[in-house]
Amino acid sequence: MAFESWKKLVRGLTRTREGITSTLREAFGASVVDEAALEELETALLASDLGPALTSQVLDAVRKEARSGPLDGAGLKESLRKALRAALDGGPTVTRSPERPHVIFIVGVNGGGKTTTIGKLAARERASGRRVAVVAADTFRAAAIDQLERWAERAGVEVVRQREGADPSAVVFDALQAARSRGLDTVLVDTAGRLHTKTPLMAELEKMVRIASREVPGSPHEVLLVIDATTGQNGLVQAREFTKAARVTGVVLTKLDGTAKGGVALSIRKELGVPIRFVGMGEAVDDLLEFDPEAYVEGLIG
Repeated sequence: MAFESWKKLVRGLTRTREGITSTLREAFGASVVDEAALEELETALLASDLGPALTSQVLDAVRKEARSGPLDGAGLKESLRKALRAALDGGPTVTRSPERPHVIFIVGVNGGGKTTTIGKLAARERASGRRVAVVAADTFRAAAIDQLERWAERAGVEVVRQREGADPSAVVFDALQAARSRGLDTVLVDTAGRLHTKTPLMAELEKMVRIASREVPGSPHEVLLVIDATTGQNGLVQAREFTKAARVTGVVLTKLDGTAKGGVALSIRKELGVPIRFVGMGEAVDDLLEFDPEAYVEGLIG
């Protein structure tokens, strides 16, 4: 991860870090960490939206270290750092498919930042020298196609679209046929924002996945679930349902710079078993950062 991106990620977690460190100021400065300090740690982690299960796991790891010898404030901080970093390890890695195009579906609920994420991903792909198309498969929401076209223009990529209200699966079918015939490298599919409780829309997503896999073997090669970090644990509820409709391969956590609940990334990682791929740290086209576990933990506790 480039140093500037590292700094941006750490800086974006300022609100979460301030919440944790203000609660743990005395504990981090203690000569000997006692049970009262661990209770403060529990409070701080829950407030950052780490979630009960992962908070308990981290506390167990810290207690284990404390049992092996006296733990002071600096030792507590290092133990916490190791426990948080370990919670982000493992999970599947993503490699680009040898097939062309590499097909990426973007899914999530309304208002989470899907279209913005697609524009930023398109810009990243184009900057890597790839030929990119974005697909306007969100045909339900008024002005969704116009919004996607504006982002595509900023990113310098083309848009495959049909009329508003068209069958999303038909849009995906036409787009992938065109992409194959023209030898495009990457296709990014903007899907309609789906409430995880809306069964017909989730069924439509399943249909789009089937169409894609028929047209391009192995696709969609990635399904990125966009979650608004400010929703905290509610985002985790949404995520569980989306994994039932599509094989989610990674998470994009948006608006991470606007919340004190940045610990939700760890909770998502533990519960879903899929990696955090990208984090959104602003509205500019280059404000989508690759997720870096070391920078993330540094951003949480300093």
